[in-house]
Amino acid sequence: MFRKMRRFKQQLTDEACIQILKHEKRGVLSVLGDDGYPYGVPLDHYYNEENGRLYFHCAMAGHKLDAIRACDKVSYCVTGEGHHEDGVSWSLTFRSVIVFGRMKVLDDHAAALHLARLLGEKFTQDQAYLDNEIKHAGPRMLMLELTPEHITGKRINES
Repeated sequence: MFRKMRRFKQQLTDEACIQILKHEKRGVLSVLGDDGYPYGVPLDHYYNEENGRLYFHCAMAGHKLDAIRACDKVSYCVTGEGHHEDGVSWSLTFRSVIVFGRMKVLDDHAAALHLARLLGEKFTQDQAYLDNEIKHAGPRMLMLELTPEHITGKRINES
């Protein structure tokens, strides 16, 4: 169903992919958009180690949500910052992960608010700020849950 990586020597281990998903803060979600056009949107994510799923907050309406409701198959690409190697200042070596899976709206609003806090904690430990955000935005927020069907990662050198 999913293709094998052509440049397999650059392929990351499953554990390396998980580490990237845990530590990087954002990526690009791609869905099947209007009139069959791909729609890619940058999002923040939270990776749950216990169940292996990714979570994203979103508004209660919009292009992304319409696309997911029409077709739950998505991909999500996360790219690390990268670094310079071998004294070459113009190119970067970086790692990326692509998750293919199915997305749904989480039905449990209490769980959604808890996950929103965990997502927020990737950016700040200021609990008062998070309390305020969740209090004001929580009623207008949905949480999306991505269940991976295939995860692949790659080490890329631009030179």
